[in-house]
Amino acid sequence: MIVAYDDAQILDVACPSGALDSANQHGAAPPYAIELASVSGRGSRSSSGIVLAGGRRLAAVTGQIDTLLVVGGHGTRAAMSDERILTQVRRLALRSRRIASVCTGTFVLAAAGLLDGRRVTTHWGYGELLAQAFPSIAVDLAPLYIQDGNVYTSAGVTSALDLTLALIEDDHGPTLARNVARELVTYLHRPANQAQISMFLSAPPPGDRLVRDLLGHIAAHLAEDLGSSALAARAGVSKRHLTRLFATHLGTTPARAVRAARTEAAAHLARSSELSLAAIARRCGLRSAETLRQAFLDHYGVTGDRIRRMPDMPQPLDPRQDHSSRT
Repeated sequence: MIVAYDDAQILDVACPSGALDSANQHGAAPPYAIELASVSGRGSRSSSGIVLAGGRRLAAVTGQIDTLLVVGGHGTRAAMSDERILTQVRRLALRSRRIASVCTGTFVLAAAGLLDGRRVTTHWGYGELLAQAFPSIAVDLAPLYIQDGNVYTSAGVTSALDLTLALIEDDHGPTLARNVARELVTYLHRPANQAQISMFLSAPPPGDRLVRDLLGHIAAHLAEDLGSSALAARAGVSKRHLTRLFATHLGTTPARAVRAARTEAAAHLARSSELSLAAIARRCGLRSAETLRQAFLDHYGVTGDRIRRMPDMPQPLDPRQDHSSRT
């Protein structure tokens, strides 16, 4: 059962419903019964202007529900203030085997009182607001999705696909989930702890496709082996040629590019989550809190505690200038 409302993000509806439909086409047994529900039952207008017609009226839904999924989008603020929606979400949650949200749909579950004491995620751009609005919730913006008991929350928009593939695998096993992933031409499936932080790199993408692909790999696998040998092997070039490529297109070395990516991602996590600096260091491949502290000093000129207190993200230091007075 997918709960929608006006100004919802259409991909939040399309990603899970499309993946479940594909699972049915590939023999999910029992098959998924995919239903859309809204307050009016007359459908809802997505933020793109496309009307999601049909569906059921929330108040008319009875019986047991397998998965109750609440979508996000620009209409979240109105939805989380609409007591009609919250009342029905609370009621239906009691009838559901599991509860899930996509993107800012987490706010609706939170407003309905369904997330108190739980660890959750949401779109990286709204994590701080979620934590401030609902202090009883543990917000973790690192993963693409989080399971806490029978409650699943996912990050922004297309992470709904990652979450749904995980649900399909839980229900029907990895073979069916793999077939769905192939059908949808997507990964099977990005692990839950693959970071939303892969989007946080500040540098514009380079023109060279090989370097651009390597930067994407670095951003998505910060905790893995990203040494020059591993990167060169992935690109199918020698270490010397890899160094030349990075110097030409990025003006830096592979090692420095990796360290910058890890440090920028760690800075975003420091500002948007309650994770300890040691945990952030491990998530981002920097091994220890001390290594992270030094990386912050080298890259931003301030410590992690300072970054957490600053009103805005710090800007990287200009490497051409002397920063010997860093604190």
